[in-house]
Amino acid sequence: MHSTKQKLGVGAFRVSTTAGMLQTLYDYFWWERLWLPVNLTWADLEDRDGRVYAKASDLCITLPLALLFLIVRYFFELYVATPLAALLNIKEKTRLRATPNPTLEHFYLTSGKQPKQAEVELLSRKSGLSGRQVERWFRRRRNQDRPSLLKKFREASWRFTFYLIAFIAGMAVIVDKPWFYDLKKVWEGYPIQSTIPSQYWYYMIELSFYWSLLFSIASDVKRKDFKEQVIHHVATIILISFSWFANYIRAGTLIMALHDSSDYLLESAKMFNYAGWKNTCNNIFIVFAIVFIITRLVILPFWILHCTVVYPLELYPAFFGYYFFNSMMGVLQLLHIFWACLILRMAHKFITGKLVEDERSDPEETESSEGEEAVAGVGAKSRPLANGHPVLSNNHRKKD
Repeated sequence: MHSTKQKLGVGAFRVSTTAGMLQTLYDYFWWERLWLPVNLTWADLEDRDGRVYAKASDLCITLPLALLFLIVRYFFELYVATPLAALLNIKEKTRLRATPNPTLEHFYLTSGKQPKQAEVELLSRKSGLSGRQVERWFRRRRNQDRPSLLKKFREASWRFTFYLIAFIAGMAVIVDKPWFYDLKKVWEGYPIQSTIPSQYWYYMIELSFYWSLLFSIASDVKRKDFKEQVIHHVATIILISFSWFANYIRAGTLIMALHDSSDYLLESAKMFNYAGWKNTCNNIFIVFAIVFIITRLVILPFWILHCTVVYPLELYPAFFGYYFFNSMMGVLQLLHIFWACLILRMAHKFITGKLVEDERSDPEETESSEGEEAVAGVGAKSRPLANGHPVLSNNHRKKD
């Protein structure tokens, strides 16, 4: 009996200690000096007199909304994007599959997808296949892992639809606000700035969408900038969340609308590329490149970043939230520079007469040199290619 009481006492002490540590971490995390300027507390941002202020608890809805986005995306791709792809004659291409081989499969999964010549010879001896057969097996295995054209089209269609709607909605939210025309008004009365329903839903929907992108990134089309995409999604989620906590909402709405202004153009260019509409794809891509450079490398650093770095210091001393917000903005700006380099490289190819392709994608490997061809749809072999994909018909090309 005495031993049981001792055990209960030790257990209660551990629970009490853990609860105390969690409470301490909670108090430090929500310490006003981290989130708000000097001499301001959370009590100053409590709802009163019909004025509603941003609260951290508001963001709890974004995770269920992110799951809802994934469900909506599934049905959109199934009942909207797939019929649209069929209308544009975009079909799944049947690929030659690699013959099951435990030795080669183990190497593929653990050591690498592109064995060197010495490794090919070693695998040839272990598997009993010729070196040529080993190389063919790895080509087929790599192609199996590459996403199909239909999958790429459905993904681009979903993102195009969201970004276009988000951009239009974002402009509707901010176009009638005085700080859209005079950036100094972004900080007028900060941080005692109440929120309105349109700002609330714009934030919740944007944040939920980026959560959904992060949840689905493992199954989405993987490109060469996969790591940069992960960093971008995480930085965006942190930036949107923090700007809501710290009531940087006016600046946040401007930044989100600015980003959405070019994203839908890129996704539409991808859709036309996958459909084989070469001229339309190239023309939209050039418009996208111009908009991207102007918004991400001119307006964002020289107007928006100037607004978030310089103007606040005219009102209050710098605090942790100020440094954190602008540091995350710096991370996004570095990613914009990285992507701008890829965009300019692609634009140079277009100007010099080469076809525009996504620099981030790996081209599918062919085995035609060995007398092997993947089986495409009926008549696909006889059609001309554009951007590596069959052109629909001359009638469609005239539309370009």
